[in-house]
Amino acid sequence: MVRPLARFAAAATLTLAAVAPIHGQTTPALPPLPAPLGVPAPGPATAAPYAPQPIVPGGIVVPLYPPGSPLLKADRVREAETYSLSQSVPGRISSIVNIHNPSVEFHPVDRGINTGAAVILVAGGGHNTLNVGTESADFVPFFYNYGVNTVILRNRLRKDGYDVAADAVTDAQQAIRLVRAHAATLAIDPHKIGIMGFSAGAELSSATAVLYGDFDARHADAADALAGVSSRPDFVGIIYPGPTPFAKNRVAPAIPKDVPPAFIASGASGDRGHAIWAMDYFAAMLALGVPNIEMHLYGTGRHPGDALPDGSRQSGGLTDRGDIPLGTWQARFVDWFRDLGFLQKPGVETKAARDVAAFVAQPPAAPR
Repeated sequence: MVRPLARFAAAATLTLAAVAPIHGQTTPALPPLPAPLGVPAPGPATAAPYAPQPIVPGGIVVPLYPPGSPLLKADRVREAETYSLSQSVPGRISSIVNIHNPSVEFHPVDRGINTGAAVILVAGGGHNTLNVGTESADFVPFFYNYGVNTVILRNRLRKDGYDVAADAVTDAQQAIRLVRAHAATLAIDPHKIGIMGFSAGAELSSATAVLYGDFDARHADAADALAGVSSRPDFVGIIYPGPTPFAKNRVAPAIPKDVPPAFIASGASGDRGHAIWAMDYFAAMLALGVPNIEMHLYGTGRHPGDALPDGSRQSGGLTDRGDIPLGTWQARFVDWFRDLGFLQKPGVETKAARDVAAFVAQPPAAPR
């Protein structure tokens, strides 16, 4: 009887013999690999406002504002975006700049698994670039597996001449309204729309969590097609954040009673500045007893792009990060998301919504 390992060894020997050159003969050279196919490229600059192209195949791209909106720079809205592609992964968009016609890109899930939940993804990049590879595009298949629809936001950048508070935060708030306005068409539950930001993007997502009342009041003109559509997110993700509205050098806004639940994650001592900004937000919510605010600060891990001892740089988004616990923060998010009822079928009231309603109904806390 031939043992299994012996059979494996014999097969391996035959395989090697089949590919090894016969003594004295020259094997033909392998043909070169073909060029990469389907490499994404920005759309052309034309006489019309720039038409953003999908970052992930199949995306439904919708500009945030109608042509001629006073919120857009008329002298720049026709300029094409600029892509930075990965040098080692053909066709992968790493980042985008020169965004003058901001947009959202919808990626729905199949009807049979659809929870109705939608996550608007806001990439980081220090307001100098938009790192849509690791912090947007990678999440489309990840959330698809949970039946969660994804929306990629391309917001305007400080590097391109825009103000973070006046322009980028406005883009994030407008994105929430726009997704909610199209919810029925896209089979999205209008009560399960949230926003997740990374680094500079988390600076925007944290702002949407507390500033929606003022935004909606300022955009209630009947001429606005989205007037009356709420910009309040039903949940927020604040991942290794830039300065939130509660940073020490800012005038903290009033926290609305129906402030949404938040999930916060960051490296700790290795990413000290962002961890402090994360704690600022958490502390402000905890002081009021806001329900369902969860924070994870990891002992090992640095900010994306930071140098590591081996000479490489810390990666971000969903990447494993060398098998450290920070690389699994997304599993903690899914636990939190499931606990709050966002992975149920569309139309089922979430635990998050019930807890917000109960908190709103509480009498004001007595001053201490």
